[in-house]
Amino acid sequence: MANKVLRNVTHCIFDMDGLLLDTERIYEEVTRQIAASFGRPYPEATRFRVMGTTEQRSAEIAITECKLPITTSDFLKRYSEMCHERLGNVPLLEGAERLLRHLHANKVPFALATSSGADMVELKSTYHKELFALFSHKVCGSTDKEVANGKPAPDIFLVAASRFSKPAAAGDCLVFEDSPNGVTAANSAGMQVVMVPDPRLSEERCSHATQVLRSLADFKPEQYGLPPFTD
Repeated sequence: MANKVLRNVTHCIFDMDGLLLDTERIYEEVTRQIAASFGRPYPEATRFRVMGTTEQRSAEIAITECKLPITTSDFLKRYSEMCHERLGNVPLLEGAERLLRHLHANKVPFALATSSGADMVELKSTYHKELFALFSHKVCGSTDKEVANGKPAPDIFLVAASRFSKPAAAGDCLVFEDSPNGVTAANSAGMQVVMVPDPRLSEERCSHATQVLRSLADFKPEQYGLPPFTD
């Protein structure tokens, strides 16, 4: 991928699933089990289309593409019950805690912009409450009335930018994402975006990101005019 010009920013916005928390494998496993209960496979291509979308949209895609004989509400009920059994103690992904604490220590405002609903965010962050309390604010796409359209639409990132104590211009925000849908949303919002993709994603599916990293541990804040790590 060609090197892109990196512009200075003042605010950061983070996705959650598959970026900060190791939850994507759980979602994949649960959806695969639901599909298998009807004798249907869960193709990798469908999995990547689901990533980053709202809970409602994820269910619709899975039902349609896997040809599941189940209503969206029934799917979501089963999905929610199965996820709740597995999401109580989800580990942080590499580099996440260091980066969040670094930004907080250097008074760089940062927000959470996740497609999950507020109740799911509460569940998944159970063992990381102190860390998640560092966010300026949280926008939960599946339950937030101001987020009219889920990713890949830009709504969630524009709402997140508007809710900083002093609203941030899109060009001053740096988004961190793991999904192609999330990157598209950030681009549509007029924001730069650092992508930490699933290693199974092709280079082509990641080419619209400003920068692609193996993990958040590889992020260099000074490349975007933010205070560098000192540890």
